[in-house]
Amino acid sequence: MVDNPSHWITDDVYDTNHIITVRGVPMTGKKHSKPTDVQLEWLRRGLSQPGGKLPLFDGNGKQISEKTVRSCIEHGWAAPWFDNPVKPDWLICKLTDEGRRVASAISEN
Repeated sequence: MVDNPSHWITDDVYDTNHIITVRGVPMTGKKHSKPTDVQLEWLRRGLSQPGGKLPLFDGNGKQISEKTVRSCIEHGWAAPWFDNPVKPDWLICKLTDEGRRVASAISEN
């Protein structure tokens, strides 16, 4: 169960186990002290973007893995921002307050 309602958006749904889902991604409330290197690189890129927008592509033009995106959402570091009408299967995300804290804290060390 999610402890922090700041991760909720308008299309959150409670399932029968009282787990919140955001666009089909379970918000399990997983807490890890440190994201993987790949996750951290993606999260850091949102620090300098307006609204904390996270990129769809890495620095080499390769699409960010859906596994990375969904894992960051599950951990509460990223949240879906809005739907892309041209590519509805792409998750456009932004940093959450927790994601900004984690990316900033680890960036400074």
